[in-house]
Amino acid sequence: MKKNTKIALCGITASLSVVLMLFSFFPYLTYAIPALTGLIIMIPVVETGKKWALGAYLSASVLIFIFGEPESKILYISFFGYYPILKSVIEQINKPVIEWLLKLAVFNAAALVSYFILSFVFNITFDDFGKLGQYGAYIFLVAANIVFVIYDIGVSRVAGLYMYRLHTKIKKLLEKGS
Repeated sequence: MKKNTKIALCGITASLSVVLMLFSFFPYLTYAIPALTGLIIMIPVVETGKKWALGAYLSASVLIFIFGEPESKILYISFFGYYPILKSVIEQINKPVIEWLLKLAVFNAAALVSYFILSFVFNITFDDFGKLGQYGAYIFLVAANIVFVIYDIGVSRVAGLYMYRLHTKIKKLLEKGS
């Protein structure tokens, strides 16, 4: 594949990521859209490689930082945007226990960073929830880890579906454009 085709594909995925992130301004999509948008970065991971996918993520992140909804952009930039790239790197280890420990460590680090950024920017604390507030951070982190495991399995299934249904079609289309 020629370099200009790789640039075009990464530019298209970055642009599509930015456009999708604009939907996070709708109230109930604040948390779902960053997770969905992160899946788009899977396309350049498969078609052009991790280095090009990282470029697509970084260029999308700059525009999302400027135009995105505050909570959503923090979630995308701090975790969901680069996770498909990181997932492909971690899963090359081929030792499931180590892979899951690394994935969970990265997720928890990103969750804590996101929480501290959001609490600093929006002054949100778990103390606002009364008696439950003292345990709120722990409850939230446990629930978030459960959701993350489900998300990781979903990303794997979406990647499998992409490889089965779309990879050969997109590959032919990109080769035709080269």
